[in-house]
Amino acid sequence: MKIDIYDFDKTIVPFDSGSLFCGYCALHYPYIALLFPVQLIGIILSVLHIITFTQYKKFCFCFVPFIPLDRAVRGFWDRHEKDVHKWFYDRENYTVVISASPDFLLEDIAKRLRVDRLICSRHNRKTGAIIGENCRGEEKVRRLYEVFDKNELEVESVYSDSLRHDRPIFSLGKNCINIVNGEKKPFDYGEVYTNVQT
Repeated sequence: MKIDIYDFDKTIVPFDSGSLFCGYCALHYPYIALLFPVQLIGIILSVLHIITFTQYKKFCFCFVPFIPLDRAVRGFWDRHEKDVHKWFYDRENYTVVISASPDFLLEDIAKRLRVDRLICSRHNRKTGAIIGENCRGEEKVRRLYEVFDKNELEVESVYSDSLRHDRPIFSLGKNCINIVNGEKKPFDYGEVYTNVQT
């Protein structure tokens, strides 16, 4: 099975969708400002390395129980669907999007863009809390093979803005494309990662 793998944030769209969604919700549901101290505590604990980034994400979306989630997500993508990079619409292979962003946030846009398979961080839709591991780094590869048989996959191209975090998925592709300011920049995996410790 021939597939192309795409990161989402700053790859398919030019922003971090989770952060922008938080801002969108603060603007449209200003009463959630009462929860800012809780989020601030999460930031402090994360910066001090008292909690992991995955644990921090439990604080990020603590406002979810207090908003009409489906309506908020729909309104968010009604506003930002136009920001999807035009080149993403020109696809030939089976499309797999793998992202650290929440499933509740990306499911709507994935349907609009006719993504074949979406793999992202799982969240409790009632509480906003992350379930399991943040879908980042090596976890992206683990989650990919949780869905697909490794021996039946042929990864044609991998697209991501992050050379630092997405080395694991870049290692799977015949073609590696770094997204820089919305532009596709192909690169040779061996040349870029030769002197990087595994």
